[in-house]
Amino acid sequence: MILQNKNAIIYAAGGSLAGTIAKAFASAGAKVFLTGLHLDSVQKLADEIIASGGQAEAAQVDAMDEKAVKDHLEHVLQKVGSIDVSFNLIDLQVVQNITLVEMSMADFVRPVSIAMQSHFITATAAARAMMAKGSGVILSLTATPGGVTYPRVGGFGPACCAMEAFYKNLASEIGANGVRTANIRSAGSPDSRVFKEAIESLPDVVGPILREMEGDTMLKTLPLMADIANTAVFLASDMAGKITGCTIDVTCGTTAGLNYKTAVPFGN
Repeated sequence: MILQNKNAIIYAAGGSLAGTIAKAFASAGAKVFLTGLHLDSVQKLADEIIASGGQAEAAQVDAMDEKAVKDHLEHVLQKVGSIDVSFNLIDLQVVQNITLVEMSMADFVRPVSIAMQSHFITATAAARAMMAKGSGVILSLTATPGGVTYPRVGGFGPACCAMEAFYKNLASEIGANGVRTANIRSAGSPDSRVFKEAIESLPDVVGPILREMEGDTMLKTLPLMADIANTAVFLASDMAGKITGCTIDVTCGTTAGLNYKTAVPFGN
């Protein structure tokens, strides 16, 4: 198990993707400390991990609250002695499918503000603890608009770009102390709760959108949650020990160029 004896904190662990990542970390041997605004959802996830033979602990923590993050981190350090992985998956409260010229300033600024405030709080807190130990990795997640221009994504595109720039700069300051950062850029996972609920409620609208998203990729498919989780496990492991300050693209080729003109595989 490549994460054996590693301790990982996951912020905003109540979402479906965060849960998949947490289970993957635990299956790889890590002890996962799950946090979220609502204890019920993260406690349920922790119970599932423990029932499967993994190690997990749940806590109610607001990833936008600097004191709450600091207090929880100190609790974890007192309990297990070190933090090896930190991963913030906070919801950015994005408003999409509207043009920028029609959008309110509040809706545009909100995801950028949440991203910068929350990731600064959790990443710098983790970095201080990791620097004292001389090792650790801070992971983050963005999406396709961090790499290519997408219309009607509101403040999500700028938020993704800001996050990727922030973690690159952070890596340059903490690398000498043995601490890494790595960002995963996803194209969106159709098996995630958000997409499933959207498909169930608006199949005639969301179905065509998903097909367009798939058409934009080189592989003509979208990454599943397991694909993102597997990437996260690798980046959190010592196997990725020389990877830092960069974004790992798991968009099935979208950010290398939009490929909608290639409709079907050759010969089909």
